[in-house]
Order: sequence, then C-alpha cells, then structure tokens
Amino acid sequence: MIETASLHCGYGDHEVLRGISLEVRSGEMTGILGPNGSGKTTLLLALAGVIPVRSGTIRLAGRNIRGQRPRWIARHVASVPQRSDVSFPFKCLSLVLMGRYPYVDGWGRYSARDLDAAVDAMEETRTSHLAHRLIREVSGGEAQTVTIARALAQETEILLLDEATSNLDVARKIEVFDLFAEKNRAGATLLCVMHDLNLAALYCKRLVFLKEGRVALDGPTVEIFNDRNLSEIYGTQIRVSAHPVTGAPQAHFVPRGNCAPTDRASSESVSGGGKC
Repeated sequence: MIETASLHCGYGDHEVLRGISLEVRSGEMTGILGPNGSGKTTLLLALAGVIPVRSGTIRLAGRNIRGQRPRWIARHVASVPQRSDVSFPFKCLSLVLMGRYPYVDGWGRYSARDLDAAVDAMEETRTSHLAHRLIREVSGGEAQTVTIARALAQETEILLLDEATSNLDVARKIEVFDLFAEKNRAGATLLCVMHDLNLAALYCKRLVFLKEGRVALDGPTVEIFNDRNLSEIYGTQIRVSAHPVTGAPQAHFVPRGNCAPTDRASSESVSGGGKC
C-alpha cells in the first residue's frame, strides 16, 4: 500500500529524511513516533506529495507518485495536519466539502453524493452542530475535529494523521481514535504521527520510531515498546508496565535524579524489567 525506498527529503540545504525505507501494508494502523526534529512530519508531507523527493522512491497503491497528478494522489491519500490555520471565513460545512475536490466535475461543482459524504463525516466526528458556523469562530479543538471530518469526507484508502488529536481534550482524543480504529477495521490504512506514546500503544499494533531522519526501530508494539528501547530513543528514563484494562504497554517517565519503584512482575511481562 505504502512503500518508500532509500527516501531522502528536506528543505533548502537541510536534509531531514536520510534514506528511509519503509513498507506499510494495506489495512495497517501504524504509529510514527520519535523525538522532535526526527522527520515525522516531513515523512507524511512526502507521502502526500506535498514536498518533493530528492532521491529514492515513494509508491502508493503500487504506483510511483513521481509524476502523478495531485487529483490521483488525493483520491488515494487524505491528510490531517498538526494545525489547521484557515484565514478565510469559511463555514465549517464548506471546509469539510473541500475534502471532495478530487471528485468534483470540470466546473468545480459538488454533487449530491459529495454533500452526503460531507454530512456523514460531520456526523461521525460529532461536528454537525458546527456546520453553519464560521471556522474562525469555533475553538481550536473544534476546528481540528472539523479538519478530521474533511479528511474522512475524502473517502480515501489511506489516512495520514499528523498529531491529529493534539488540540483535543482526553475524552475527545479517545473518541476520535476509536473512530480511526473503526475506519481501520473497515479496511483503511492509517499512518499516525504521534508524540503521545501511550495513546499510540493503545491503538497501533505496529510502531515505527524515527531518529535523526532515519528509522531507529520498527516492529510490533508489544515487542518493541519497552524500557530499554524508549529510554534510548528519547534519551530519558522511561519505565513500561501493562495497562490495567487492555494489557497494552504504557510508558511512565522518571524525573531525573529519581528512581521509580518497579512492579517487577508487570514490568517484566511487558518490557523485560529494567533498573534506574
């Protein structure tokens, strides 16, 4: 579904991605994590065709994206950026309808099907009550959820999510990720850039960690989400234990100069234990 080979990308004279080779199979929900500046956002921008590839290749749905028309890419990939800065006073429904631009006719007209898709996406994200409000007059979290609705209205097989829920409160984050998981179960492929390690571990069965523009770690969450790996990647002490309900591994950060007490049984079952 998504393949990169020896991918190099950057901005001006600054190279960000340094030889990324990655394969994401159809139907996966994969988390992309790593320290600030590791290349997570740049990777998603490259996959969406927003920034050019310096060298290497990107293949989506079996095709090299180099030379593909933006409309073709938009019919396969929808993106949710970190922030949605809309300077014009669009109504929220109008913004969601913009997700349908790959399907409009030569006159730029929306069909009844386009309107239905937009309305459905707003219902799924519980933003229907914002339909006729101006995007500049809603809260940051509401605006971000409307942006998520726009991506869902695009009805693509691939969703690229760049800190898609960073502006949302805890309850809304879980609600939106439950919706993403539902889309994944229905067949969508999701690539989720995240800083929230625990949210990633709750929802993504596979995690890819980037560091300094390279893949530092890639594998099943239950195998690689452990004390040693997380502490090395982030350069700080982290302890991992099992979630009390789901059993998913969860990270606990240790303040410098302190040693967190370890429940040896739970820690070893998830991460192999570890000492400060």
